[in-house]
Amino acid sequence: MNKTLRRLAAVMMVMFVVLMGSATAIQFFQAEALNANPRNARAFTKQFNNARGPIVVGGVPIAESVPVDSSFGFQRVFGGGDPAIAEMYAHVTGYFSISRGTSGIERQENEFLNGQAPALWVDRVHNMLTGQVNRGSSVELTLDGFLQQVSWEAMNGQRGSVMAIDTRTGAIRSMVSYPSFDPNPLAVHSTSLANERYNEVLYSDHRPMDNRVLRQVHPPGSTFKMIVAAAALEAGYTINTQLPAPHRFRLPNTTHYLRNFGDRTCSPTGQGSMYELMVISCNTSFAMLALELGEDRIRDMAQRFGFGENFRVPMWSVASRFPEAGDAFTADRLALAAIGQGDVMVTPLVMGLMAAAIANDGVMMQPYLVQTIRDPNLEVIFEAEPQALRQVVSPEVAAGLTEMMIGSVRDWGSTGWRARIPGVDVAGKTGTAQTARGVAPHTWFTVFAPAEDPVIAVVVMIENGGHMGMDGTAASVAVPIAHRVLLAALGLDADGQPIGPVEPDPEAGGEQDDILPNEPAEQPEAGGDE
Repeated sequence: MNKTLRRLAAVMMVMFVVLMGSATAIQFFQAEALNANPRNARAFTKQFNNARGPIVVGGVPIAESVPVDSSFGFQRVFGGGDPAIAEMYAHVTGYFSISRGTSGIERQENEFLNGQAPALWVDRVHNMLTGQVNRGSSVELTLDGFLQQVSWEAMNGQRGSVMAIDTRTGAIRSMVSYPSFDPNPLAVHSTSLANERYNEVLYSDHRPMDNRVLRQVHPPGSTFKMIVAAAALEAGYTINTQLPAPHRFRLPNTTHYLRNFGDRTCSPTGQGSMYELMVISCNTSFAMLALELGEDRIRDMAQRFGFGENFRVPMWSVASRFPEAGDAFTADRLALAAIGQGDVMVTPLVMGLMAAAIANDGVMMQPYLVQTIRDPNLEVIFEAEPQALRQVVSPEVAAGLTEMMIGSVRDWGSTGWRARIPGVDVAGKTGTAQTARGVAPHTWFTVFAPAEDPVIAVVVMIENGGHMGMDGTAASVAVPIAHRVLLAALGLDADGQPIGPVEPDPEAGGEQDDILPNEPAEQPEAGGDE
């Protein structure tokens, strides 16, 4: 009996030690992680009694906590309570919800915003001793408020996204995604009301909560030809190298023929220089060029430009896709990939980074949205420093790509001609990507300016032809939007003349798709395959 009791006592002692160890680990060692866990409703609810720091653009709060007379001390307000402004910034700020936690900057910078970051421990101790309300840090973004508004209005209610990025630093100057949502109804103090509004947005058509710049991938269309051209230039081709340009090209090991846009002929002689064929965006030429280069060169260049990589801005992007080595990637699929169709899928972020890297002598910069974080006394506790990620291509290759991109906007027959700015060389590349038979194509334009000394790169992606539907092409849908954003970023009017800062017209829609003087009635995008 005594032996049995001793064994039972020993087991109980072991269980007691395990229990105490577990409780200690949870309450002490895991306390910080548990408090920061967005599923910890109790810890999260406590934050509604804190003066959460503002998210700031150009000195103006686009998200802030205001005192309220309720059991919660503060109410989170987005866009100053104006739904239009709140929606314009929603995919950057994210939401702050009693029932759904946080997203966007609200999540990524939560420790600073709620005042719990290690760098703010002195403030927390002071507030505890004096009985003052805990205050969070302000997070100042890289966005330009005017450029954000111009980008938003230029989309004119079309599904898609716009991003503008400083080519020299990687600072994101505008990031717009449509459709969007108003975060204010999600920030109410009623769990049932917040849940109801969240579910309305979550299950509505076209996924308005998605940050389309970072979180959606689509076939890039002819914008991908820049990656094929980069691989060719690195392999010893020049922009003057003559390439075959057949009317149609039979895809290897199939009975299908690849055609140019509208079944047009790229050259009456059946060949042309890489420069000329880029300007008119010839499908057959670049499909054949990719086959000649081989999938390894194309894959390597795509990966250097960011395919397969998740970028943190500080929100994470999804990875763009190019088939991995060893995948069942047949020659016909490579030919389609060369024109941005088939197995290639990309985020607008990566297409913007591609243009920015070319503009920056081949150096890709780390993209970022947070410029400065200040403590409650407005002392700087974080200041972003531009960081180079890698040398994607040599300055010589970047110069060749730039020259072809300039021609793709400047020259007669070019697909990006609507982006011209008098007195400014603009470098861009269009893409019109088919998704399914009978479905309107996606339209792309990635561009930077001034080409001789670039400061800004813009990428526009409009889904399913925008307002033009099946008639939509990159030239008619995406290019005019980018043109308007470029003008605003460079401080120019439509005639290329400097202008002072002005308030944008809230009634203005997308830029009119007028035909420029002395231009042919139609200069179609040659991307896409049939």
